Amino acid sequence: MSTQWDDTFWQKDFLNMKSHSPSDAKLLMGGVKGLKDAWRLGVLHVEYEKLKKINSNNKLYKGKKDSSNNQSKIKRT
Repeated sequence: MSTQWDDTFWQKDFLNMKSHSPSDAKLLMGGVKGLKDAWRLGVLHVEYEKLKKINSNNKLYKGKKDSSNNQSKIKRT
């Protein structure tokens, strides 16, 4: 019994989030070839999760900031 994992979406998403070294970009596009690659891919995944969290927090903060600006404009009118 074999399970096919299609877990490459985060890799494509991470490639578009920031610039990468050529070796990291190759690893993200080509996949793991050994233990060293697997370790590096794990490190990249942790970095991806951190960036994703920061980006989502920035979007939430920006949305709250925009809505507070709209409310202050309404109060002044």
